[in-house]
Amino acid sequence: MNAKLRKMLKQEKGFTLVELLAVIVILGIILAIAIPAIGNIIDNAEDDANEASEELILDAARLADVQDDFESGTTTIQDLIDDGYLEVDPDDLPEGRSNSDTISKADDTGTFSFD
Repeated sequence: MNAKLRKMLKQEKGFTLVELLAVIVILGIILAIAIPAIGNIIDNAEDDANEASEELILDAARLADVQDDFESGTTTIQDLIDDGYLEVDPDDLPEGRSNSDTISKADDTGTFSFD
């Protein structure tokens, strides 16, 4: 009897349908959790990149101000590019920004901001 049972067990090969379905369900659950998390990571990275790009543009405006090229209290991104303070491809500007966006300096605080 034991020999017959061992022979039957040795002949079993592969996975049952239930085992395969269980693996598919588990993978589905993992994907359902992972995909939104990855989407949030990508969105946060894009937001951080836009903030860093805007800060870089404001730094270029500060540099122009220090070198007395910031005459009227306002400038545009295109002016900063033309004067050599900023090297940027228009396609690489932060989302929602264009070359014609105005940057101004608050006289009372000396801070720079987008208008």
